[in-house]
Amino acid sequence: KQTLLPLLREEASSLIFPCKPAVQRPELQYMVMELLRCIPLLLFLLFVCGLDHFVFSILSIIQHHSFVEYSYQSELAALEGRPVVPPRPSARQGAPQPSQPLRCGAVSPACLPQPTGLTRQQYLNTCLPLGALALLCLAQVYPFRLRRAIAAFYFPKREKTRVLFLYNRLLRQRKNFLHRQRGRVARQGRQPPELGMLLLQWCRRRCPWLRRCLRRSCTLCGTPETPRHLPCPAPDCLALYCEGCW
Repeated sequence: KQTLLPLLREEASSLIFPCKPAVQRPELQYMVMELLRCIPLLLFLLFVCGLDHFVFSILSIIQHHSFVEYSYQSELAALEGRPVVPPRPSARQGAPQPSQPLRCGAVSPACLPQPTGLTRQQYLNTCLPLGALALLCLAQVYPFRLRRAIAAFYFPKREKTRVLFLYNRLLRQRKNFLHRQRGRVARQGRQPPELGMLLLQWCRRRCPWLRRCLRRSCTLCGTPETPRHLPCPAPDCLALYCEGCW
């Protein structure tokens, strides 16, 4: 409708345009909320990976610095005399001979832990699901834009009611917006101009080639100055308006 289009800057920022590839302001809030839900999972994943690396480091230190090797050696001395009870033949065969030394030893690596750390690829495979979840949170805004089109296809009468409601709401907002902005501009006009504004006007008047660098903005929406901007016709007013706000 010509009574609404083109939309003002404040009105356009509160609506979602499905054909725009960039994420818009109403969608940004939901996207940030979904990303915040991924933070506990990220913290838990970092805690688990850090704990795994900590345990691996401790076991590696134990493995490298707890190596112990010892040996024991002794010789049996022959005893003279007759025993009271003669030894049995089986015990005599298994007993060490007096001329044979006794040697034994042990090493600790067999009892030490053998830790194996995770590789970089395994860490990457662990983080991939969380990265995919974050990408889905960023990309979900685009499928959500299809909800209105799908609902309009199945419920066309309801879609007409929704469009009429949006049209009337924008009309009321436009009326209230212009009323508020007129009051704000009137209050600003009653105040004396600031020193910076007077200096800017003097530089623009004395040096026209500086206008490209010292551009002003619209008093209402704040858009940078273009050739289509219109100054206020009052001689003592320094306000500047874009085409839509004017």
